[in-house]
Amino acid sequence: MSANLLIELFVEELPPKALKKLGEVFAQTLFQTLKAQGLCADAAGVTPYASPRRLAAHVTAVLPQAADRAVTQKLMPAAVGLDAAGHATPALLKRLAALGADASVVPQLRRQSEGDGKAEVLYFDSTAKGAALADGLQKAIEAAMAALPIPKVMTYQLADGWSTVNFVRPAHGLVALHGADVVPIGVLGLAAGRTTRGHRFEAARDSIVLKDADSYAAQLEAEGAVIASFAARRAEIARQLAVAAAKAGGQPIADDALLDEVTALVERPNVLIGQFEAAFLEVPQECLILTMKANQKYFPLLDAAGKLTNQFLIVSNIRPADPAAVVGGNERVVRPRLADAKFFFDQDRKKPLEARVLGLAKVVYHNKLGTQGERVQRVCAIARAIGSELGGEALANQADRAALLAKADLLTDMVGEFPELQGIMGRYYALHDGLPADIADAIEDHYKPRFAGDSLPRGRVGTVVALADKLETLTGMFGIGQAPTGDKDPFALRRHALGVIRMLSEGDLDLPLDSLLAAAASAFGNVGEFKPAAAALADFIYERLAGSLREQGYSAQEVDAVVSLRPQRLGDIPKRLAAVRAFAALPEAASLAAANKRVGNILKKVDGSVVARVDAALLKEPAETTLDGTLALVKPQADAAFASGDYTASLQALAALREPVDAFFTDVMVNVEDAALRANRLGLLATLHQAMNRIADLSKLSA
Repeated sequence: MSANLLIELFVEELPPKALKKLGEVFAQTLFQTLKAQGLCADAAGVTPYASPRRLAAHVTAVLPQAADRAVTQKLMPAAVGLDAAGHATPALLKRLAALGADASVVPQLRRQSEGDGKAEVLYFDSTAKGAALADGLQKAIEAAMAALPIPKVMTYQLADGWSTVNFVRPAHGLVALHGADVVPIGVLGLAAGRTTRGHRFEAARDSIVLKDADSYAAQLEAEGAVIASFAARRAEIARQLAVAAAKAGGQPIADDALLDEVTALVERPNVLIGQFEAAFLEVPQECLILTMKANQKYFPLLDAAGKLTNQFLIVSNIRPADPAAVVGGNERVVRPRLADAKFFFDQDRKKPLEARVLGLAKVVYHNKLGTQGERVQRVCAIARAIGSELGGEALANQADRAALLAKADLLTDMVGEFPELQGIMGRYYALHDGLPADIADAIEDHYKPRFAGDSLPRGRVGTVVALADKLETLTGMFGIGQAPTGDKDPFALRRHALGVIRMLSEGDLDLPLDSLLAAAASAFGNVGEFKPAAAALADFIYERLAGSLREQGYSAQEVDAVVSLRPQRLGDIPKRLAAVRAFAALPEAASLAAANKRVGNILKKVDGSVVARVDAALLKEPAETTLDGTLALVKPQADAAFASGDYTASLQALAALREPVDAFFTDVMVNVEDAALRANRLGLLATLHQAMNRIADLSKLSA
């Protein structure tokens, strides 16, 4: 009969940032390997457990023995395996021996023709005994351990003093229970048993003898003071954080990564409230929040307005009767960290940002692209060009000023200690220096968007500098042959390209992409090994654009129809996509898309260029006369709607062309002997093609 299975590896403290993934991979790989061997019933499921000192999995409906299964082995052609008398040849006997059989099975071999007129082939049908649980579980746990995403393993000695093994951390115990029975397996020099350990300090007893597989979580919590489930422990921490925050009159900062990491550090969470001197709140709250989160794993408390308070939440791993000592210890530990942040902030403000700009000339940006100082000059040049295009001389001057100072905070003590604060600290220091708010905001915002879903720069100056900064990076890296390959993107060029796309598209900026890339390339001049690669960079940006649009829910056909035309003004793309979607819903759409594809194929086959011009005197057939007349009515309507930005109306105006186009291809021969007549008909098709493909390549909508 089936029973539930419990496997646990008891180890030394696992890496906290990887624990959640380790637990999931261990449990899933174990389960899938058992399932592949037929050791799990159809309704079986798995529950992962992971705490700082254990990886475990609970699998339901596990069989003690897998069912036997029929096995068919293809041997060889009958003419090769059997002689004229029907006896086995040496070749057949050798093959059977490799399968664990002998000549006695020859009469049972099955002959089967593999096709019409083909020779017969010999097949050996047998029954393979199902795997026993001990054997299958041994294979499964070895597979689960091998699958763990461990970048670097530890090598350590076993108790015999001679043998060494490799694993993420030294292992000290192995539990394998099928129901209430121990399954005899072993790994890492350990033999499976039913004994585990609980919390280092708060367990009721040193060793916990598990009754059966199903009592694991309950016994660990009751006797071992351990919440074994990562998910349950995380939920308990979140609950306690909410309760403690309400008690303190604040709200904990939302940070899923920090919550995961803290969950991986404790086995018996206990949330406590600490505080620090209010004087430290003079330091920008981003600095204090970062030092508390990164260095101490605390949850800073915010007030109702989102402003940092001088209280924080501690997730302790112990529950003493009097927590004062734990709270006091944590308050003493955090105080020097906050004092360091205050010292850095005070020291940095003694020197204006502009005074640090010259120091960037001593910081290498890339050995093929020069220093950060040279990079800043390029960003300034690009920002001036963009600013001038968008807002004239005034915006160009503001953007130039912000770009000059944007990287200066890289040389401050605070950013040196916390690189994550680059830009943020630049804004604070710029305001301290008396610079206008839009310049200060641009210094912080020029890194935006930093990640998917991040906000865009908050003003025009910030947008211009952010565009300039990302275009400089993209242009420079492509110019020295550092385009992303496969999964490798060390300079985050995909993210930079998406940032450019979002700013141009969501900001609806009237900036042609080719002009931007040309301005960026011109800023490099004769720098090092730089060689302009605007065409390759444009391809890269349009590829990222297409991928982004598909992720937003647009169909591949809709995206291809719009992006294949490589529209220069990316702000138009949402309107183009909406127009294509509305056009595709028209009853005339399929016929016109097919016709457009046919027209394009005809024009591609013509030697030389085709002039989109029609001589009315050469229109001989009624169908071509009708098409020309309809085009003369429809094209001005479509062009007017296009010029006004009403792309939907422009495409819908083309619906009137369906019948004349269908009639043209039914009644008119394009490639006739008369050269003048042929050229006129090609000119008519070229005029039609231009009219139909201003907003999107409608042929892409053809099935």
